[in-house]
Amino acid sequence: MKISYKWLKELIEITESPEEIGKILTATGLEVEGIEEIESIKGGLQGVVIGEVLTREKHPEADRLSLTTVDVGGGNPLSIVCGAANVAAGQKVVVATVGATLYPTGSEQPLVLKKSKIRGALSEGMICAEDELGVGTSHDGILVLDTDLPNGTPASEYFGISSDYLIEIGLTPNRADAASHYGVARDLKAYFNREIKLASVDAFAVNNENLPFEVEVRNSEAAPRYTGLTISGLKVAESPDWLKQRLATIGIRSINNIVDITNYVCHELGQPMHAFDADKVIGNKVIVTMVPAGTTFVTLDGVERKLSDSDLMICNSGTNGNPEPMCIAGVFGGQTSGVTNETTSIFLESAYFSPIWVRKTAQRYALKTDSSFRFERGTDPNMPLYALKRAALLIQQIAGGTVSSNITDIYPEPVADFQVKMTYRNIDRLIGKSLDKTLIGNILNGLDIQIQNQTESGFTAIVPPYRVDVQREADVIEEILRIYGFGQVELSEALSSDYLSDFPVNDPEKLKLRVAELLVANGFNEMINNSLTKPDYHVAIAESIQGNPVKILNYLSEDLSVMRQTLIFSGLEVIAYNSNRRQKDLKLFEFGKTYNEIGEKYIEKERLAVFLTGNIGQESWFEKSREVIFHDLAGFVMQVLSALKIKDVERTEADAAIFKFGTTLTLNRKPVVTFGQLQASIAKKLDIKAPVFYADFDWDYMLKQYDAFVQYKEVAKFPEVRRDLSVVVNKKITFEELRQIAYKTERQLLRAVNVFDVYEGANLEGKKSYSVSFILQDDQQTLTDKVIDKTMQRLISAYEREFEAVIRK
Repeated sequence: MKISYKWLKELIEITESPEEIGKILTATGLEVEGIEEIESIKGGLQGVVIGEVLTREKHPEADRLSLTTVDVGGGNPLSIVCGAANVAAGQKVVVATVGATLYPTGSEQPLVLKKSKIRGALSEGMICAEDELGVGTSHDGILVLDTDLPNGTPASEYFGISSDYLIEIGLTPNRADAASHYGVARDLKAYFNREIKLASVDAFAVNNENLPFEVEVRNSEAAPRYTGLTISGLKVAESPDWLKQRLATIGIRSINNIVDITNYVCHELGQPMHAFDADKVIGNKVIVTMVPAGTTFVTLDGVERKLSDSDLMICNSGTNGNPEPMCIAGVFGGQTSGVTNETTSIFLESAYFSPIWVRKTAQRYALKTDSSFRFERGTDPNMPLYALKRAALLIQQIAGGTVSSNITDIYPEPVADFQVKMTYRNIDRLIGKSLDKTLIGNILNGLDIQIQNQTESGFTAIVPPYRVDVQREADVIEEILRIYGFGQVELSEALSSDYLSDFPVNDPEKLKLRVAELLVANGFNEMINNSLTKPDYHVAIAESIQGNPVKILNYLSEDLSVMRQTLIFSGLEVIAYNSNRRQKDLKLFEFGKTYNEIGEKYIEKERLAVFLTGNIGQESWFEKSREVIFHDLAGFVMQVLSALKIKDVERTEADAAIFKFGTTLTLNRKPVVTFGQLQASIAKKLDIKAPVFYADFDWDYMLKQYDAFVQYKEVAKFPEVRRDLSVVVNKKITFEELRQIAYKTERQLLRAVNVFDVYEGANLEGKKSYSVSFILQDDQQTLTDKVIDKTMQRLISAYEREFEAVIRK
């Protein structure tokens, strides 16, 4: 949001510099992102003076050039080569002297004047045209002045150049009250304890009733307050310089005096307004209502839009009795009802529209205007009447005309103030410092927050409705603190914090993004596949899938006639497509839904599929490429589980109908992920010959198990101990079975079990040897050899009993 320093000074006494004001505003919660000096003419015409042409002669070497001498005050006249046809002796002109920097109209590059020779003739400056000075757009010839100012007078005096400072504020969405110069002045009022000087509207008067207008509000929920009046006999013209400069400072282009005044009042008071050409309002009646869906409406930007029946529109009575839209309420005006140079009478609108209605409409059409910016955040419902009178007086002052109707003010249910119960105990607790009760009262009064029902323990804060962000006790306390000053609260020796909000709920989309970024960082590419698929894909694995496929009633082709029950085949289609184009080394993943019909219910589940095929890495001079193996996929699976803080999973064998070999990891006896090498018969359905490794995550279940809170456990004070065993068992026994028996046998001291070698050979026919390490630790004391030996003996006995294991010495 852009604020003019000079404009601000008209509303409140300011002796501080723009930089000091910027620091104060930032400290009170209106973060100033930048301060820039703005001049009505860029560069301020430094080095540009008033001169008088003494002589003019034709250039001997160029027909279109003239040799002139120009008196610029003091010293010798300047010799200047001029290309303008209208230059003549005796003229008062504007001269840019050597060293001056000009900013020509329409040019992004500045022009620096240097002494030069043009066709052999010395030129010590330039006699300027309008566009060369940046004061206009004309380049028909040099600018000839009618002035008695002495030669050498700075051109800035002639043009009345003014300067201002633009203060740019990064306005947060909750501070709708500060979306104007008046709003910013209110914060300074509370900080400095100075009075605000709003322009008086006591001079407002209804001159006659020659142009009465009827107003009907059919939706008071969307338009709780609507005011308006008519002004006739005005003249639409260019705005005066002061108004154009004021708007230009904050980046608003001047259009005409009427539109400029509505923009001026909007940025002064935060109250958007709109002026309609009264002659184009059919029936002299304004109707605030909705129109049928699909109604076409051309907005001011010339775009034809189809309206929704949820859009609040400002309409006239229409030619056939049906309301005809003229303006999207609170968002954008229409092309046919706006003010033009031919306008002589207007209907001036000032209203309070519901933030929710305006926000939905603005988002529906992707329209972001100064008006919608304010209305959708919440304006002051008590401001429309004052703003209407303020704008009417400015229009009469600048464009003439008379107020030709009584003011219409439809406000059936006035918006009430917010009432917030406050306790001094909570104020002191959240601020971290005990403030004097009188100081608290002065700060709140400065913020237009009144105090009622005051007792020793607290009071009721009466908050004006324009402070839509101050509705709770903590909000009022924040108001006190930001004006008092965060920097004035001393840090105590023992720091603590407090809060009034609940802990946030886990965001599924953020978790999905975290896992996606993890996989992408490991070289994976994401797939997005169609949920429709071929019915014969699932026939081979029908016994492994619960339920029946969901059939499409009006399918377009047999190949897209059912919803997918698994992500396997859509992934294999991508692999086949890429393999046929010589892209065989693939790492792919997909977040997608599966669909099943079980009994009379339709089950939809979110899953994560991961595919690996081809070589695991590119071939290079220092490392040979190799084919993907099961443990490559296992490593990625464990990274995903770790990202979602899922641990203590148990292992079982994967479904042999789908996997040639693989593993299912379960948590609380429910499968979390199944992964392994797909059966060749499944891959062959899509003519894929290379081994394909696949992991299927139950994403919905994983999200339910995710816990965002970090649980801290004190670092053990006593050392851990490692012992190794070489265990010979039947070759069908898996390490997972050994691990589970170990944890069942020793629940207190066993911290980790790991396999670091596996041996199978001719001398171990039908058996294999696992080299297993055990980490033991006691949190209460240092382990003794006696305790360690006793623990290991229990583990050995369990292996011998459960698996007929032989412990190799």
